[in-house]
Amino acid sequence: MNRRLLLSFLPLAALAALTGCKPDETAAPGTGASPAAASTPGASGGAAIKISFIPKNTGNPYFDGIADGLKEACKDLGCEVNVTGPAEAGSTAQIPFIKDEVQRGAKIIVLAANSPDALNATLDEAKAKGVKIVTVDSDLTGHEDHRDVGVFATDFSKFGEFLLDLIGGHIGYEGKFAILSATTDAPNQNAWIKLMATAIKQPKYAKMQLVETVYGDDKDQKSVTEAEGLLTKHPDLKGILAPTTVGVAAAAKVVETRKVFDKVKVTGLGTPNQMRRFVTDGVVPNFALWSPPDMGKVCAYVGVGLVKGTLKAEKGGKVTCGTLGEKEIVDKNILIVGPPTIFTKENIGQFKF
Repeated sequence: MNRRLLLSFLPLAALAALTGCKPDETAAPGTGASPAAASTPGASGGAAIKISFIPKNTGNPYFDGIADGLKEACKDLGCEVNVTGPAEAGSTAQIPFIKDEVQRGAKIIVLAANSPDALNATLDEAKAKGVKIVTVDSDLTGHEDHRDVGVFATDFSKFGEFLLDLIGGHIGYEGKFAILSATTDAPNQNAWIKLMATAIKQPKYAKMQLVETVYGDDKDQKSVTEAEGLLTKHPDLKGILAPTTVGVAAAAKVVETRKVFDKVKVTGLGTPNQMRRFVTDGVVPNFALWSPPDMGKVCAYVGVGLVKGTLKAEKGGKVTCGTLGEKEIVDKNILIVGPPTIFTKENIGQFKF
């Protein structure tokens, strides 16, 4: 991310899956919704390498940012990008889209996985046909051998501490707080919640009490309903932490509508364009995120490198990602994009995604 603010206090080393959807709850393969299913031809001559990006769900500004980064990188790489996916996140909802994109001739599938294991057989079929699988944002945790490379926004080994510090700083590291997450099956959010459960045992968090974790399924209205339920059930709640873009915006709406944002602090992970008003109006003190467009750019360079054979899917493999510089694959074939940013009233105007 340009103008990235390194989090000096971070010991860090970046937004949803759920109970399965019925087939008629997803968009038809290849059609998608919102900006999905839009092709972006590459700039080079000859047959372009086809990349398919399958987000957890369409219509999510976070994934739109990743798609924008893919398209931008492909202007230099000569790729062709197709964005398609289910209208709603679900553990198996992405399967028909993966199969359809393979049939359409995709050489690279960039996938924000809705489940760590429900997609594995389908991904193995794609890999057997020579398709390169690059996961982004949400990995096949514990089943990494079913993809080639996993692109992570940042080093999540201490992300639990980061999230606790994010909410703890606003409630004085004391009192009750709740988590409004994405879905019950989301690999990334679930991993972060587990990390928080371990980190909260540290002495610095001794006076903080996690009273409940609820799931908004990355749906606006359900997330609003869950946030309202938290305020009703816990009248002495001091904070809501939402590690998902949909959830943090929903919680902000609720505390603003109820006029309790001076008593209940909301923070989490969101995009600047989505959260700008809440921050400038003082509803949300701050929130954090990495750059989704940068993640998309790195995925494009990684995928093309794998197809062309200039990058090996193994520890130590290196790829130059345009202006983002050289990136290196580490353990479990993971590639880290860079550190996140904390967005405040003072700096949020610098960011336009």
